[in-house]
Amino acid sequence: MSISDARKVRLLMELRGGGVTDARTLAAIERTPREEFVSGPFVGQAYDNAALPIGCNQTISQPLVVGLMTQELALDDRAKVLEIGTGSGYQTAILSRLCRRVYSIERHRPLLREAEARFRALHLHNVTTRLGDGSRGWPEQAPFDRIIVTAAAHDIPPVLLEQLKVGGIMVLPVGDTEQDLLRVRRTDSGYDIHSFLAVRFVPLVEGVPEE
Repeated sequence: MSISDARKVRLLMELRGGGVTDARTLAAIERTPREEFVSGPFVGQAYDNAALPIGCNQTISQPLVVGLMTQELALDDRAKVLEIGTGSGYQTAILSRLCRRVYSIERHRPLLREAEARFRALHLHNVTTRLGDGSRGWPEQAPFDRIIVTAAAHDIPPVLLEQLKVGGIMVLPVGDTEQDLLRVRRTDSGYDIHSFLAVRFVPLVEGVPEE
């Protein structure tokens, strides 16, 4: 077993201990080479259970948080998923192994270009990306079975709630300096909301920067 394989096994054991118990989620994480999604100086830390910088003042999320958010989505191979915040593309790649199609929005052009190159290299053909303002969602493709937001909003964005199917699930961090991960299920009569983890994410920012 190589050093990277040993580190991956150790990480998977740590994720199980942290509550990621869904076999499909763990298998998707195992199949996704996190070292391909981090920059050179941090490759040696790719299988640490830690968030790492990726440029544009953004981060690749802690693997435990990725695993728990993915698990809470309860994905199946028919699901159509909207992701707000492509970032490095790591979360996107894991989602792509668990659903029918991922629509992913990123506001930073350099990050999006790098992520798209990774998707091509890994032959992930069920990912569609867009440069844009994630707070507006993707109305042309709505409604979605699942929505995942990887940046923290002050409150649950109403626009994204409108783009979620009845019976669908959205997972997102909400709050300012202190945030909670929420699991929101849309019902015929409203929304069921469940908080399941305290986290720290970069803020959800409107608009697209000039880069």
